[in-house]
Amino acid sequence: MELTLDVKLATDYTSASQKARVLTEHWVDNSIFCPSCGQMSIDKYPNNKPVADFHCSNCTEEYELKSTHSVIGTKIVDGAYRTMLERLIGSNNPNFFLLKYDLENLEVTDFLVIPKHFFVPEIIEERKPLAPTARRAGWVGCNILLQSIPQTGKIFFVKNRQVEQKEKVLSEWKKTLFLREEKEVVAKGWLLDIMRSVESLKRREFTLDDIYTFENELRKLHPDNQHVRDKIRQQLQILRDNGYLTFAGRGNYLLSSLYEA
Repeated sequence: MELTLDVKLATDYTSASQKARVLTEHWVDNSIFCPSCGQMSIDKYPNNKPVADFHCSNCTEEYELKSTHSVIGTKIVDGAYRTMLERLIGSNNPNFFLLKYDLENLEVTDFLVIPKHFFVPEIIEERKPLAPTARRAGWVGCNILLQSIPQTGKIFFVKNRQVEQKEKVLSEWKKTLFLREEKEVVAKGWLLDIMRSVESLKRREFTLDDIYTFENELRKLHPDNQHVRDKIRQQLQILRDNGYLTFAGRGNYLLSSLYEA
């Protein structure tokens, strides 16, 4: 996989943002395979399609691209807040490609995909309305809170300029597809919160009591649930049934080696 951006494609543009869009979209269009089915190339939609930037003609997965020359931090700016929530509830949200490039050397340094089944309303942050003097006065955008997404939901094609094997990307995509089976948004949110709690322990072996230490945090995230410990045990069982972890007896669990961060 070639990581250099083709600067010749942007010679007709003066805006830095336009140049970045042209260069990064061309790179994705010519370099990235579909992480869902493995098809060797994905197709770019015509500009200004409201839902996505790319799609796979084989499996019909859709992808929205976000690019930056700065560090991929804890959040990324997205479009209209209300539209994003409607897409999540309607299950027609695309998967997200995140691309970081080196502005000086004009090359891709990091590229990852976040599957759409990791998106729930809780990771969408409402931004302040635009000022009355703005061209789109009152418009409300949103941020995607990357820190609220489990690491298993961040699948790298390129990390620190190192290209990952295609087989690894496809495997990492497939192992969390069980989340798509959960159509109820609140229930999926619980699963993701428990996955993130397990990952935050930063060790493969853990106990039920370890997860109970997140009880107060989970109670704040789910104030309508009065039986948090029961819910924790239920979610651990679901994750066990789907191969995310195994039960080792007497309140002990083992994170599957496939899911180690």
